[in-house]
Amino acid sequence: MSYSRFEAMKLLGARLDDALVILSLGGAVDEWYNAAPHMREASLFQQQLGCVTPEAFGLSVGLPHRQIVSLDTDGGLLFNLGILATLANEQPKNLFVVVWDNEQYQSIGGPRTHTKGGRVDLAMIARGAGVEKAFTAHTLEEFDAHCEAGLAAEEPYIVVAKTDGILEPGIKRKHSDGREDKYIFVRHVEATEGITIMGPSEHN
Repeated sequence: MSYSRFEAMKLLGARLDDALVILSLGGAVDEWYNAAPHMREASLFQQQLGCVTPEAFGLSVGLPHRQIVSLDTDGGLLFNLGILATLANEQPKNLFVVVWDNEQYQSIGGPRTHTKGGRVDLAMIARGAGVEKAFTAHTLEEFDAHCEAGLAAEEPYIVVAKTDGILEPGIKRKHSDGREDKYIFVRHVEATEGITIMGPSEHN
């Protein structure tokens, strides 16, 4: 059983206010941009495969008082399963990880990932690495319940969302590039935390 990633994103977005979000490349970028427009400045878009949850973990350590959300993918997590062992050992209290598992590398045309066929279970791998709160959501109702629990948890919490891989039609494309996205995100963190991350450029 699978469901719409876009509909799942809307459910998650409705639960977020002051969080910071890291997400991967591909169709998920435009879908999140539209599903949670109030989170645009608080989201760092288009991170490479294998980097999303590690970057989110870094933020969770640097800003331990802030809710951090990783929107990873099956392909992305498979690139760097070692992050699961790091989460198990370090036990960040403010990190909620969603893995959009559509069983394909959608951004390059849809070749299958290792989760296709049912033998590879990312939630089970996470539990084996020591992340006790790792689950698979097969319905929107299950996904929403895990979002509620995961955002309230004081330990790393992972939900693998078994989505259908169908891109939401007719949504607005995000026109900013990766460099612009970085500055938008950093300035949002600076403003909401009252800190300076990147000072003014020096003129030679």
